[in-house]
Amino acid sequence: MSSGHRLRDVEQQRPLLDGEEGVVGRSSSSEAKQLWFIQDCCGMVCAFITWFLVFFADFVVTFVMLLPSRSFWYAVVNGVVFNSLAVLALASHLRTMLTDPGAVPKGNATKTHLESLQLKPGEVIYKCPKCCSIKPERAHHCSICKRCIRKMDHHCPWVNNCVGEKNQRFFVLFTMYIAIISSHALALCGYQFITCIRVQWTECSDFSPPVTMMLMIFLCMESLLFLTFTAVMFSTQLHSICNDEMKIERLKNEKPTWERQTRWAGLRSVFGGHPSLLWISPFAGLRLPTILPKHTWKSGPEFSV
Repeated sequence: MSSGHRLRDVEQQRPLLDGEEGVVGRSSSSEAKQLWFIQDCCGMVCAFITWFLVFFADFVVTFVMLLPSRSFWYAVVNGVVFNSLAVLALASHLRTMLTDPGAVPKGNATKTHLESLQLKPGEVIYKCPKCCSIKPERAHHCSICKRCIRKMDHHCPWVNNCVGEKNQRFFVLFTMYIAIISSHALALCGYQFITCIRVQWTECSDFSPPVTMMLMIFLCMESLLFLTFTAVMFSTQLHSICNDEMKIERLKNEKPTWERQTRWAGLRSVFGGHPSLLWISPFAGLRLPTILPKHTWKSGPEFSV
């Protein structure tokens, strides 16, 4: 099918009316003022389970293994490290879930808007028939978010959001921190098992021996499962960033029509700027609109929460 024929075909799926642009403008401005959140039951349940499991791991590590420890510095150092990593992981999860992943304005494929683009003769644009939006290059429609997402990688129910152009960085940080705290929890469990075997079980924990054993076994299973899952996701995301190819593009075997970035250029485009500690901080670019006056905000590409 020729390019011109394809353009006419997609336009016939929904008429482009002159009077629709004003409605689109009002809806886009109202969406910009709202917090991004996907009302998907499966995604909200998975997000709740994620937070519950992190708090469960923190409870077992803190109250079952560290507080009863005889070594003060062992408990303090490991407690500070584990809880700090848990806060970073949950903050990364929250920003991944509440950040607009790069949604294309809904319903902007109107005749008036197309005329304002001043397209060249023979230039082809694509329209999504599901959300009636002009589909940019490398954008894909998500059936759960019901929007076209720029550089969409996949829709992850564990963060209740798509992973796309604007929140991929936070998703990478989330998988990294979960993998680290899972490894830390496994190491602490192994040390605790050895300690409890050397001494009496009643002396290595404030809980009864059966309860202590059950909690530690559950923590080991959870840590091993999440370590495997997040380590694979983390390496997959880095591979996609370095090769400038999203997961959905790889699954659909799409031939790249864009100029691929180099590895460092891809990393800088996702994490922003030159390598620094801000790359591993989920709080970078966070703005709280109800605390500071509007004129003190710093402009930037980050999404305001």
